[in-house]
Amino acid sequence: MEREIVVGIDIGTTKIAVFIGSKDEQGKPIILGMGKSESIGVERGIVRNIEQTSISIKKAIEEVEQKTGYVVKEVFVGIAGNQIRNIQHRGNIMLESKGHIIKEADRERLIKDQENLVLQPGEKIIHVVPQSFIVDGDGDIINPIGMPGSCLEGNFNIITGNVSNIENIIRSVEMANCKVRNLILEPIASAEAVVNASEKEAGVCLVDIGGGTTDVAIFHDGILRHTAVIPLAGNAITDDIKEGCSIIKTQAEALKTRFGSCLKESAKEDEIIAIPGFRGRDPREISMKTLAGIIQARMEMIIDQVLFEIKSKKYEKKLIAGIVLSGGGAKMRDCVQLTEFITGIESRVGTPQDHLGGTITEEITHPMHATGIGLILEGLKKLEKEDNSNKTPMAIKFSETIVEKEEEKIVEEEASKEKNEKKKSSENKTKGFIVSWLEGLFKDDGPE
Repeated sequence: MEREIVVGIDIGTTKIAVFIGSKDEQGKPIILGMGKSESIGVERGIVRNIEQTSISIKKAIEEVEQKTGYVVKEVFVGIAGNQIRNIQHRGNIMLESKGHIIKEADRERLIKDQENLVLQPGEKIIHVVPQSFIVDGDGDIINPIGMPGSCLEGNFNIITGNVSNIENIIRSVEMANCKVRNLILEPIASAEAVVNASEKEAGVCLVDIGGGTTDVAIFHDGILRHTAVIPLAGNAITDDIKEGCSIIKTQAEALKTRFGSCLKESAKEDEIIAIPGFRGRDPREISMKTLAGIIQARMEMIIDQVLFEIKSKKYEKKLIAGIVLSGGGAKMRDCVQLTEFITGIESRVGTPQDHLGGTITEEITHPMHATGIGLILEGLKKLEKEDNSNKTPMAIKFSETIVEKEEEKIVEEEASKEKNEKKKSSENKTKGFIVSWLEGLFKDDGPE
């Protein structure tokens, strides 16, 4: 039995990463390979330039294809951006008769029915997340399957995105010669990679600090309760360092990643970093304390907004499993300590190795790859639920591609040969008809 291959693309503001994954013999998810490229054309999670983005996607795909020997056909794609919106909605369906035993098909029909919700112009539904169910007026039911009832209701969190951004993502991927199988909200994917089922049950808040946005996902009782996208992240910190220290962006990024700290108090005043000057000018000296102060100011703004999202949904006392930090920003020194200081909630940095089998490299375990690996995990779950009998594989071996192309060539040659034979036959018939007609025209019919 051939294993199912899944491909995920994380289209971020600073990088585009493509992952190919599958399951090992024990059924545990494994990463077969990763390719990445600089993200050009994406701003705060939104595709602004389709052509540039498609070029970046293609580079990342080509890299992962070379590493794995697979040719990518279809992909699961992450979506974020500050245009993501949560809508709380209640829907219902009537069942066949009183005393009807509710089945999985009834539950799925109710969920599917929510996709007909009338939205604001320019919006499209990305996910429909059930919160609880009501059977014949009896509420707060997590799983109604097996219960008797004539009316099934549900409370839903409808997650929507901007139609224009969705179309731009799809077009960028298609221009890179791939097809989008499904869009998956990035905070959901990130949580799948770094948060386990018991934490979701206890109550946890996933905070993914990326390049352009900070994604938030709150889980409680094993259910996704709230998502948010904050339009501030690592790039804003880099820009602050650039302006505050009067240096160029590449130097600011290097300072942040190599020497950055989120707590000014932990940095020493007498520790100095020398930045090379231009064209023989004297080096620029920056103290570690000044650098940490700039970073802390922006990080406080980000964490304050995370805390606002938690408090606005009244979950500040329900997060027993605390806050899990992921994304590139989570690796900055003292990030956990500052988060705990501001929120008063226990925090940790989440890495995806606990959810994976096979060979796990240090690069894969970096928090910045939580979204990409989460797309693989979510994709595998989706494929298990779907009927894949009529679906094309998401990626195929390079050798199979050669065979496929040879078969296509043979089919084309046979079609061309058949077309030429038909044309020749048609020409012969026409020629025969003309000869017959001429013979008839000049035939000697005898004396008049």
